Amino acid sequence: MRLSIVVPMFNEEAGIQEFFVRMESVISVLVNDFGLGRGEIEVLLVNDGSTDNTFNLLHHLCENHPGYRLINLSRNYGHQIAISAGIEISTGEAVVIIDGDLQDPPEFIPDLYRKFSEGYDVVSAVRSKREGETFFKLWTAKLFYRLMKKLTRVDIPLDAGDFRIISRRVAQALSQMHEKHRFIRGMVSWVGFKQTSLEYVREKRFAGETKYPLRKMLKFALDAITSFSSFPLRLSSYLGFMAASLGFFYSVVIFYTKFFTDRAVPGWTSIIIVVLFLGGVQLICLGMIGEYLSRLSEESKNRPLYLIEGVYQRKEQKK
Repeated sequence: MRLSIVVPMFNEEAGIQEFFVRMESVISVLVNDFGLGRGEIEVLLVNDGSTDNTFNLLHHLCENHPGYRLINLSRNYGHQIAISAGIEISTGEAVVIIDGDLQDPPEFIPDLYRKFSEGYDVVSAVRSKREGETFFKLWTAKLFYRLMKKLTRVDIPLDAGDFRIISRRVAQALSQMHEKHRFIRGMVSWVGFKQTSLEYVREKRFAGETKYPLRKMLKFALDAITSFSSFPLRLSSYLGFMAASLGFFYSVVIFYTKFFTDRAVPGWTSIIIVVLFLGGVQLICLGMIGEYLSRLSEESKNRPLYLIEGVYQRKEQKK
């Protein structure tokens, strides 16, 4: 069975050599323990527009070691699209997705492959423990996965990232999905087929800095929710209904005060409160609708997800 290993890379120059050493050890296990031929294993290193020395290091690695291919994207398209590019180019009956920062241990790949060999189409790696991460990152990640569970109809495994192994038919299904704002783990769950999961301990970064600061985390969460849930649009309706209800009850209070008491003093406080409240609700609703409209606009342009600058590998491998 041919196996493809897709590895998105962005500014990972400090960890490339360590990744290569550990990946070679994993490949030896796959060859010796699972009977795969060395030529049946391909490692697709997707350079997502790195601005450091990542491209040169990956280029040298792929030019000098068989089984490795460098997919160099024309610019930085983002982590999820880099994964998509690797999946589309892969040729294996089984495809592993793993980040190149070594937080997802390559040594867990044989466990995923063993479980996959039992007849599953998807085996997701679920984080039982996340080392080297702040309390805020752990708390927000836990909140995000449980929020997604509540808001969407797709059964996304809790605490599972993109680290997983998928079958060729799942890879082909993902390649047929061309939405620009991609959430791979949600898309994998959406396609269905036979899925399971295995727990592992996620390691701290070997080197470098996280590629998901708070700003990108929020954008990623927004893409995930808007891609798989219409709840924000329904929330707009709920807020509008709540504002209308409060306005109605407040009108009753004003009416009673005006005609049945002598405490009706003309003033601006109540007017300002009502105006600010209703204005805030309207802006929230317009913002939510705008998010969906902007995504519809981008999808309608039908631009390609990514462009490839070049594919680099050892010369004798080229056909």
